Amino acid sequence: MGKKGKIIPIKWFSTREDKAPEFSDTAFDSIEQCTAFINIWEGAVRSSKTVASLIAWKDFVLSCGHKEFLMTGKTADTLYRNVLGGEFGLLNMINIEISAETGKVGEYARYSKSSDGGAKVTIGDITIYCIGGNDERAEGNIRGMTIGGWYADEVTLYPENFVKQAINRMSLDGARAFWTCNPDSPYHYIYTEFIEMADIKGYKVFHFELDDNLALSEEYKNNLKKAYSGLWYKRMILGLWVMAEGVIYSLFNHEEHVVDTIPDIRRYWVGVDYGTSNATTFILVGLGTDGRMYIINEYYHSGKDGIQKSPSMYAGELQKWLDEQKTPQGGNIQPEYIYIDPSAEGFILECYNRGIKRITKAINDVKTGIELVSNIMGNDKFRVHRRCRNVLKELSSYVWCPKAQKLGEDKPIKENDHTLDPIRYVANSTKSIWRYRAAA
Repeated sequence: MGKKGKIIPIKWFSTREDKAPEFSDTAFDSIEQCTAFINIWEGAVRSSKTVASLIAWKDFVLSCGHKEFLMTGKTADTLYRNVLGGEFGLLNMINIEISAETGKVGEYARYSKSSDGGAKVTIGDITIYCIGGNDERAEGNIRGMTIGGWYADEVTLYPENFVKQAINRMSLDGARAFWTCNPDSPYHYIYTEFIEMADIKGYKVFHFELDDNLALSEEYKNNLKKAYSGLWYKRMILGLWVMAEGVIYSLFNHEEHVVDTIPDIRRYWVGVDYGTSNATTFILVGLGTDGRMYIINEYYHSGKDGIQKSPSMYAGELQKWLDEQKTPQGGNIQPEYIYIDPSAEGFILECYNRGIKRITKAINDVKTGIELVSNIMGNDKFRVHRRCRNVLKELSSYVWCPKAQKLGEDKPIKENDHTLDPIRYVANSTKSIWRYRAAA
């Protein structure tokens, strides 16, 4: 059952009264009470954190009297995509609100991607600098600034030195920070230094649950809940800051997920992890007619176990292995794409030289890939053929790094991952298919 909401006369939303937005008490309170030096909107995905925080940010920028501000995202492009553009973005909010006040429709808030000083939003004589904070070097981009406020989209994705430097830049009287984030490890510095210490330091924290977004249908919320499981369900749906423990793919069940036969397969892909002294692996992955991901066959060779092979030799091994793969009916398998570790440039070149078709660099986002594969498993969409012995071995021994977790990072130990990385490459690179299947 969703939460009861309040109708708020937000002028930016629409000139039509029948489209006035409805907010939960949590969202309403966050807009009214974000008066601290640091204000944090945290909790479940799709819970209206961003919209509520943007209304509060808009009101602050237009009323505080300062002229220079900072907005940040993981990159400048994601900042525009997540919070600046679109119907519920800052630009539209401001333009509709000022148009309603003046009685004249106009582009009062303008975004310029490339100009003196970099990407920025201008509102009359107000300037909001728009910067990405995706790595340690980004901190240098904000040194020397003096700002009256800072809006941070997904602040947990920034390195700590960037966050500390941005806070230092807020030296004008009455300056405020407005942060949004989804939950992460309870050892993450944003949680330990800002959320846990909020009462002591005088910060404001607003915790959102999925039901705080009153615009979502029950059907959509149920589908969203199905798309997550285990650790990711606790974080993304329940909004809990919980630590990932032990085996990464703890949802894998040997008795349920290991099969002796492969059904009819609709689509095939191959994932490749390349190593010199470490193992090189090829994994054949299929989408079954039952909607499941099938790990059909594997190739595994480690230089530590015997003879090391050159990129040319491995390219030859891949060609030979591909020729040996057969459908359940005995026909030759033609994978749609072969997703290869993007750092293996020499090996990729050898594959091109041999005429191996449909070679492409994989999307290598570790955390997103692990989350996606976990969701596939948790929704009973994952099967492994018994002959894939190395895959089965690594599924039970691929673990989180406890030292990294205590530093607030979810980071796997780089061991027992040689067959699992290719599965992740395939899942990440075809994620639109698996996100749909995992939620079905």
